[in-house]
Amino acid sequence: MLVSVVLTRRLAALLLVAGAFQWLVFPRFMVAVWQDDRAFDDGPTGFLLVHVALVVPALLLGAALLALGARAWRRAPRP
Repeated sequence: MLVSVVLTRRLAALLLVAGAFQWLVFPRFMVAVWQDDRAFDDGPTGFLLVHVALVVPALLLGAALLALGARAWRRAPRP
């Protein structure tokens, strides 16, 4: 049995802001890590790999939040 949940526009906006924040912050953070002297030493170092392992899920979460927020915004009742 599927249950449909309808979020308010305020909650949908929160999801959109949270997803946008992830996509605004983490790419710039990854550029800073990439340019750090500790990122490469005859190839990628643990420093770089750990940060990539943190940034990739953060961007995936951001994409999911944007998708859910957009869907919730479209389905939310208008005031």
